[in-house]
Amino acid sequence: MTPKNVLVFPAGTEISQEICNSLKYSKFVRLVGGASVDDHGAFLYDNCINTFPYISEDCFVDYLNRIIDEEKIDYVYPANDATLFLMSESRGRINAPVIATDAKTVAICCSKNDTYRFLDGAWYLCRYFNSPDEVDCYPVFIKPSVGHSAIGAKKIDCAEDLKAALSCGTEYSVCEYLPGAEYTIDCFTDRHGTLRIVSPRTRDVIEAGIATHSVMIECDEKIRAIADDLNSKLKFRGAWFFQVKKNASGEYRLMEIAPRIAGTMSVTRNRGMNMPMMTLFDFWDYDIDILDNCSRVVLDRTFGRNFRIGCEFDTVYVDFEDTVVVDGKVVPELIRLLYQLKNNGKKLYLLSDKELDPDSFAVPVTLFSGILKRDTVLSSGSVLISGSPGAKKRCKQYNIPVFDLSMIECLIT
Repeated sequence: MTPKNVLVFPAGTEISQEICNSLKYSKFVRLVGGASVDDHGAFLYDNCINTFPYISEDCFVDYLNRIIDEEKIDYVYPANDATLFLMSESRGRINAPVIATDAKTVAICCSKNDTYRFLDGAWYLCRYFNSPDEVDCYPVFIKPSVGHSAIGAKKIDCAEDLKAALSCGTEYSVCEYLPGAEYTIDCFTDRHGTLRIVSPRTRDVIEAGIATHSVMIECDEKIRAIADDLNSKLKFRGAWFFQVKKNASGEYRLMEIAPRIAGTMSVTRNRGMNMPMMTLFDFWDYDIDILDNCSRVVLDRTFGRNFRIGCEFDTVYVDFEDTVVVDGKVVPELIRLLYQLKNNGKKLYLLSDKELDPDSFAVPVTLFSGILKRDTVLSSGSVLISGSPGAKKRCKQYNIPVFDLSMIECLIT
């Protein structure tokens, strides 16, 4: 099968990162990132085009079609709610298939108020209020009807505060305050409308609306019943998810639905279910086998770091002692970097004053262009990676940069 060119837009979101991590090693896909600003997408995608207009601009679809034609894009993968809404509405004008369910379902899910009205009367729906006059008890919880990542969400304790919050001009959804635990349920519906996956996970720690600590849990009958009912009422295709929270009585109440990839779907992916890839396969009309590797996955993450540095080099010298091997153990982060540099065409030289057998540490000699003495003259256009005390002196002598093990993360891409 010839790899399909897949454009992910916008490239810098958490959703895009999950799509990229799910597809970047697939032999079926060549990824292209798209963005309107120079952001994290440039670190995720080898080919990231950051000259797009904003999706709010009238010229966006025309520019998108130009990139589709120039890059020979086969599919477009939306990576946030606003883009999903625009592309699902505009798919007739877009020169490549959009990986999105039908426009009606997207429109309902992208507005919390429309979601609540559509599901009015469902046993699992949170209690919601169409106007402040309907509120008969506090606290309540408000959130922009169209939005994401808990931006603008807040607990409201009295009528005066609710009136003030609603007077700002933003359309809010107003619903009961739910004090219990919160869960995201990752789902997958195939092209025949069959709900194939219902995979719940906790949202134990939330930063900027993103679950930074999440644990996969068993799917109980109530969660499955909610998923089945949503799947019967809305027309999903591919990956989607919904979020519930427990009320004071411990009952699940629906908060929102999203017919797209979730940023923390990596929990389900590492269970054995690669949702972005499975969604593509379904859009290619392939039947999918569901793999379930394990019953428990725990994710914990912090804000990651990516770097660009302003030095050019074609040769890398690496000290063996105190660098490749520390306290008798190989440093795995360094080995990762060395393979990356090798793949990028850099020449690697190992430095040591001892008779070495790197293979005894499972470090292949073929990774290096040669093994040299540490007093070797270091060439211009090179860098030294070394944890030895004399490294700085050697680099001043040859006027080249030196990176110890605490600094090599800036070289990893």
